[in-house]
Amino acid sequence: MQDRKFEWTKVVSHYKSSPSEKDLSTFTTRDIVQYLWRSLGLPEDSLDSLSVPSDEKPTLPSSFKIGHVAQASIALSALLASQFHGLRNQIPPPKVTVPRQHASIEFKSERLYTINGKPPSSAWGPLSGIHKTSDGYVRVHDGFPNHRRGTKALLGCAPDASREDVSSKIFPWCAIDLEAAAVESGLVISALRSYQQWDALPAAAAVADIPILIRRIGDAPPLSLSGRLGPNADKCLRGLRVLEFSRVIAAPLAGKTLAVHGADVLWVTSPNLPDSPTIDREFGRGKRTIQLDLDLESDYEEALLLAEDADVFIQGYRPGSLASRGFSPKAIIAKRRTRGIVYANMSAYGPTGPWSARRGFDSLVQTCTGMNVSEAEHFDAGEPARSLPCQALDHASGYFLAAGILAALYKQATEGGSWQVDVSLAGTMKHLRSLGQYQGRQGFQAPDYESAADVPTELTENVMTAFGQISSVRHSALIEGVRVGWDIMPKPLGSDEKRWL
Repeated sequence: MQDRKFEWTKVVSHYKSSPSEKDLSTFTTRDIVQYLWRSLGLPEDSLDSLSVPSDEKPTLPSSFKIGHVAQASIALSALLASQFHGLRNQIPPPKVTVPRQHASIEFKSERLYTINGKPPSSAWGPLSGIHKTSDGYVRVHDGFPNHRRGTKALLGCAPDASREDVSSKIFPWCAIDLEAAAVESGLVISALRSYQQWDALPAAAAVADIPILIRRIGDAPPLSLSGRLGPNADKCLRGLRVLEFSRVIAAPLAGKTLAVHGADVLWVTSPNLPDSPTIDREFGRGKRTIQLDLDLESDYEEALLLAEDADVFIQGYRPGSLASRGFSPKAIIAKRRTRGIVYANMSAYGPTGPWSARRGFDSLVQTCTGMNVSEAEHFDAGEPARSLPCQALDHASGYFLAAGILAALYKQATEGGSWQVDVSLAGTMKHLRSLGQYQGRQGFQAPDYESAADVPTELTENVMTAFGQISSVRHSALIEGVRVGWDIMPKPLGSDEKRWL
């Protein structure tokens, strides 16, 4: 295996580095929103409704400009909700305000809530994190039991093997060999790369410069803004029907964001897949929850009926997995007769390129694209890798997906058609990287929020749920004259009726 070190170097140098991403390092938060707003082809004068107060200082301890992307992604989604509200009421979009510090804290929401005064348990398994290989490092994802079992089986470890046992089995491997073997086995292990190594890969070149991609995929009459989507609603998206098939932060956050603005979000999970209570109790906020087994004909038919009457279809599984089961954009459009659909995809590495079908999670994308190496270099403590202080790619991607959905709905209402939205963790990474980094340790001087006790009380809300009293971070966006907030509190998966309100 040692010979592969030389081969990896050859592979890295064989490809010319992909063109560097656009340099947005001088952008303020407002600049970022304007840049993305214009890339989506939205009305220029609506930007007058945006208020994003900021002193541009770091808000979480990182060399990356997490505060910028937190405030901008939340503001973009809220401004688009306001835009939709203005359209359905034939008024200018109401003013949107998103404070920088509050938005940054909300990027850690799944770590900063309590139930009956107790913090959530860790979502990380015992194998998660960086492990040494013969030529570098890999990161193992251990968020679900099937990943843990699969990793141990791949390495030839006993089911009860300890972290130390697993590390000893990983060490003889070359990093990219283990990564490739994991991909082949349907597991999620990433080789630690620098920016230079990532930029040399064809997968990097395939990632788009713009983090939100929308395109028209079919013809249909304009979305009707009467009836349940008519004027005089108490919330921007009241009446909108969203069918969400997802797991783990990014895609569920998109649904949660639409729900905070009033959408009826029906979250579909599978009884055959393990849940993640720590994550689910935060990102199930605002949603009704049902479980469907698509291997059962009755459940499959129910899913089809729900999709026929949805306005938005969100899927956050590995690209192609739901499509192969009859839930591709083309299949859903074919069943809707004259009505259009907004079909939204969340993926790890984007809709095109050699890695488009790969599974992936925020922490692994940070690892394989150079972010962890760059963060460690800026902190300068001799570490091979350093993680961001939050799942910034997940959170920003979730808000970007919600924004893309709302941009597509605006176009559907004004132009007609069916629309597809694509957001990826790698695309969000590329955008965050393009914003530049604070020099040296400058960014690490910002305060962190490690527990609910660190969050100012005026930024939290306390509600009773099926699990007890939850204290959590409230949404950071305000829309003038319109109510913003979650109507439905977290509950056990599968608690609701399989129907639209």
